[in-house]
Amino acid sequence: MECYLDNSATTKCFPEVIEAVKAEMSEYYGNPSSMHIKGFEAEKKIKETTKIIASTLKCDESEIIYTSGGTEADNMALIGIARAYKRSGKHIITSSIEHAAVLQSAEFLKEEGYEITYLPTDDKGFINLEVLENSIREDTILVSVMGVNNEIGTVEPIEKISEIIKKKNPNTLFHVDAVQAYGKIKLIPKKMGIDLLSVSGHKIHGPKGIGFLYVSYKIKIKPIIFGGGQQKNMRSGTENVCGIMGLGVAVKKIFDNFDEDNKRMCELRDTLAKGLLESEGTKVNGPLSDEETKAFAAPHIVSVSVKGVRAEVLLHSLEEKGIYISSGSACASNKPAVSATLKAIGVDKDLLDSTVRFSLSVLTTKDETDYALENFRETIEKLRLYVRR
Repeated sequence: MECYLDNSATTKCFPEVIEAVKAEMSEYYGNPSSMHIKGFEAEKKIKETTKIIASTLKCDESEIIYTSGGTEADNMALIGIARAYKRSGKHIITSSIEHAAVLQSAEFLKEEGYEITYLPTDDKGFINLEVLENSIREDTILVSVMGVNNEIGTVEPIEKISEIIKKKNPNTLFHVDAVQAYGKIKLIPKKMGIDLLSVSGHKIHGPKGIGFLYVSYKIKIKPIIFGGGQQKNMRSGTENVCGIMGLGVAVKKIFDNFDEDNKRMCELRDTLAKGLLESEGTKVNGPLSDEETKAFAAPHIVSVSVKGVRAEVLLHSLEEKGIYISSGSACASNKPAVSATLKAIGVDKDLLDSTVRFSLSVLTTKDETDYALENFRETIEKLRLYVRR
């Protein structure tokens, strides 16, 4: 049995997405900037997707900028805002558990003369709101906090964060990395006080190489890619029409059954998390979906530390049985680096190299999670026999 539980790294495209991409390559292959009918056809397809996305965020279609994915969207948000508002201040706030796309953008800006404040978190991954409030200054131009942590599934209290920001300094902008949040939790930027929001297509069963950045019409932002002036000079380069068409189909399918699919995912996640904890020496990182914290646990991510078993060994042992998981963020899981997120939430040193991530999607079945649990228990028992005592 093949059991794919690495959906936070990437998801399998919906069949309808594949058909949309094929249609672009064979029928709607024109350059959307061209003045002939083939160009108009391609441009129309882009507008159709933009309309679909805008309806899910209840925003204006002009507030959507297509990118190559979440990484570029995060880079554009931080660097574009920093350059646009540098006369207002050079102070930016983010958290210690952000994705590398945000953290490395912040480090780049630090080299450019900006001051960066990194917010600490508690042991569940929730940022310290008191420190946030005390860190906001008159020259703070941007706060960037991810909606759902990509490693441990913590859902940050976005509306509360926005409320604190706007109360302390109404001019400070708020960016949300929603790569793991979009399609998993409800996001209405204007209602929630979000000024910028990053999304990646391949996390919601769309194609790789496509994403978008929501930018409120009330704010200004500088482009970071220059050239032909596409997308109202905000992101030059011929639009990825096949990616955009595929993204549109994926977004529509995700939101057509949003409540039903996410309820089912939550149930599978809870069962999986509880089942993993039944094995001796296991610890789930991040919030559990119980009555007190269920509003803050993403429906698709379970991070578990296994005492006495190296993550890489466990990962490949399960792979032999057709079970695919990860040892952390896909952007870093193939590199010998310790997770900054796990360190930030205070995971014991002896567990940092013994942590794996299971991540579900709307396509995940109960048979898959049951199969994964059964083999997880058997595998760690066998692997522990080889641990030196």
